[in-house]
Amino acid sequence: MIDSQKNVVDGLSLNISDEECGYEAEKEAPNEKPGLQNGASFFSGLLFALGLGVSGMTDTTKVIGFLTLDSNWNPALMLVMGGAIAVHFFLFRIVKKRESPFFSDIFHVPTRTDFTFRLVAGAVLFGLGWGLGGICPGPGLISIFSGAPEVFAFIGSMLVGMLLWQNVGDKLIK
Repeated sequence: MIDSQKNVVDGLSLNISDEECGYEAEKEAPNEKPGLQNGASFFSGLLFALGLGVSGMTDTTKVIGFLTLDSNWNPALMLVMGGAIAVHFFLFRIVKKRESPFFSDIFHVPTRTDFTFRLVAGAVLFGLGWGLGGICPGPGLISIFSGAPEVFAFIGSMLVGMLLWQNVGDKLIK
């Protein structure tokens, strides 16, 4: 698991093992640079947040407008996603040619390719929440600064759902 993802998961105390996420158990890479990794993760998150804000993707009406296929359909989200896919398409090919990442000796790449109930259920819940509320976790966290009550309700519901899963849901599936 990439260290920035591991930090988020650890910080939320979800106690999900690398194997459950589809990452092979790994030993610590000898030349890990956690300060630089965290700085790069922070910069990436900040750039993502700025992109969401500039593109207007924190505006729930834009998201709902994209998901509603009627005469008021708004294709703006498709353009934002297309731009992100294009950037990823080219940068991924450049990064793949490197022997190692900038701040570690090894790449931490998932190896699992199977579909599990947990994966499908999580995707369905994410899609339902996004479709009904027009907010997903990234834009939701950025939208906190708007002070809108529905954003606080979303973030609160998301945190409650995460805690419920950690304490109840995960035990039901195992």
